[in-house]
Amino acid sequence: MRKAFISPTKYVQGEDELLNLGYFVTTFGKKALLIAHADDVSRVKDKLDKTAETFNISFVESNFHGEASRVEVARLQKVAEENECDCVIGLGGGKAIDTAKCVAEGHNLIIVPTIVATDAPTSHSAVLYTEDGQFDDYAYFVQSPSVVLIDTVVIANAPTRFLVSGMGDALSTYFEARATHNSYSNVNAGLPCGAREGVCPPAKGTNTALALAKLCYETILEDGLKAKEASDNNVVTPALENIIEANILLSGLGFESAGLAAIHAIHDGLTVLHDAHGATHGEKVAFSTICQLVLENAPKAELYEVLDFALSIGLPVCLADLGVKEISDAELTEVAEKSCIPEESIYSMPFPITVDQVKAAIIVADKIGKEYKNKN
Repeated sequence: MRKAFISPTKYVQGEDELLNLGYFVTTFGKKALLIAHADDVSRVKDKLDKTAETFNISFVESNFHGEASRVEVARLQKVAEENECDCVIGLGGGKAIDTAKCVAEGHNLIIVPTIVATDAPTSHSAVLYTEDGQFDDYAYFVQSPSVVLIDTVVIANAPTRFLVSGMGDALSTYFEARATHNSYSNVNAGLPCGAREGVCPPAKGTNTALALAKLCYETILEDGLKAKEASDNNVVTPALENIIEANILLSGLGFESAGLAAIHAIHDGLTVLHDAHGATHGEKVAFSTICQLVLENAPKAELYEVLDFALSIGLPVCLADLGVKEISDAELTEVAEKSCIPEESIYSMPFPITVDQVKAAIIVADKIGKEYKNKN
């Protein structure tokens, strides 16, 4: 059996860690293309200026347009070439990070998240959009980022909703990893590039990745609420540090090297609902986690444990929490059909999947979540 595990070369997090960013730039050279939204740059400008001075490096401003599109990637690759940049830095949220991955094409890449809303920073993949923000394609690279660097003070001062959303994303990691493991399905870590399919054979997940996914779940249960309280008060505590690591490192390694299953597929289906567009990725994933547990007939104790956790930190447990007050049968069918397209991860579940099963799971998960919320 061929197995695979993929990870960043270096992961570092700590208070005021941005002051060390210049050091990591010097491992590649003296000049870095900084891909970041102007608002994110202004939040950390003092630290960027200080680390540039301390380590005698320079940042080439990119004037990032805010969308991870092919046009923007081509423009920034030209900027990097013209300025002879030695590395690329993606600083900010998902769009800046994914754009940086595409510009660097997996080489000499430093990722600096300013929020921990998803587990994407550690991965060797990115999502591309059109210029007007519509989904375009997935991109895969030869390797993961060279460095993932997280300043916990910056995270503590970001809106708490992002931290909670990241826990919603991390909540899914163990359950999808378990399903993938039980079905002997392939994982994303096996193929360094989609174009190489057929040349490089697929791979299964490792026991290491499954263990990390389980630790991710245990960590957010133990420290999630305490971390939320720290974020509410804009302070760094051991619990917040643990959740930052869970949201980014444990969940990131878990999803990529241990696998995705029904949860992220149902999330993708929910994106067709206009009323759910105000919900974040992690918020939709949290509700989709309940859907997968219903789909696999998980033990009642496990289901209630997830519901209790979600409610304790303010994650959605029903469709209304996502902004979907009503859903027609036609809309529900569309959600389920999108969840079940051939390319989706739902086929990593350890049993056959049908559109009707997914529809039923969403209906029941919504009812259970609503009733449990009202009781508590």
